[in-house]
Amino acid sequence: MTRCFSFTASGDWFFRYSFSNAGLRSTSTDLGDGTVMQCWVPKFPKILKPNLLLLHGFGANAMWQYGEFLRHFTPRFNVYVPDLVFFGESYTTRADRTESFQARCVMRLMEVFCVKRMSLVGISYGGFVGYSLAAQFPKVLEKVVLCCSGVCLEENDMEEGLFPVKDIDEAANILVPQTPDKLRDLIRFSFVNSKPVRGVPSCFLTDFIDVMCTEYVQEKRELIETILKDRKFCNLPKIAQQTLIIWGEQDQIFPLELGHRLKRHIGESARLVIIENTGHAVNLEKPKELLKHLKSFLIVDSSLSSSSSPLTLMDLLQSDDL
Repeated sequence: MTRCFSFTASGDWFFRYSFSNAGLRSTSTDLGDGTVMQCWVPKFPKILKPNLLLLHGFGANAMWQYGEFLRHFTPRFNVYVPDLVFFGESYTTRADRTESFQARCVMRLMEVFCVKRMSLVGISYGGFVGYSLAAQFPKVLEKVVLCCSGVCLEENDMEEGLFPVKDIDEAANILVPQTPDKLRDLIRFSFVNSKPVRGVPSCFLTDFIDVMCTEYVQEKRELIETILKDRKFCNLPKIAQQTLIIWGEQDQIFPLELGHRLKRHIGESARLVIIENTGHAVNLEKPKELLKHLKSFLIVDSSLSSSSSPLTLMDLLQSDDL
């Protein structure tokens, strides 16, 4: 029987509407080397506004991961939300699968839109790309937020049992789910409270996989493999930007130990915030708490440093345009 209605496609349509309603438009940019990147950009960028780049992780496209937060930042920032290569409608014919290549693609995209300075938020894999951006282009990046992003992992961490999966193949099967059972595994590893999803019929999960997870499957697996291959903590460059590290206390994808490791590596310019009773998907499981920390770091701290008038955290958190 032909399926005539897709809840996932309907959800995608709703996010497209909300992004457009927030003052963004969807663009497709050919970078000229076989790489095409899709990105939501301001319809009417304001030169006096700072720029904010939002980088997504594995899972659905960027809209699904930042839909809850967009309206809180578009009043104060020119917001840019790209689909990373092999997500959404972004792709490349090149063989490079490193996060440094992803970062260079994002940087070239931002140059197309004449963005010379920006802050960024990177969730999970997006944090890998964001960290590489900050390391490669230190004069362009202002503030950096890394959410549950295991950039400090090493290849031998898996062998030593830091992760709940036994090898990279199992990790790829979960992070790029192709069956309802694997999608249930992903939800179980990503959320502290995954009980509400256990009773969801397989047809709904299959619908999500069909819409969101069936394109560039092999390429996404290669992205995951490249993250771990020959990765050594001692080779990770340090970044100097003010950095906010946010972690779910019970993260099973990238355990909290990696957050502490990252804080020690960056040093005094970094601050670690741990969100209690939360797993890897902090943006979906505790969006209000995550938003509070993002506002405090990206908006309040900047306003305090640039304004001579007294300004409290509650002033900004309770303002009408946030």
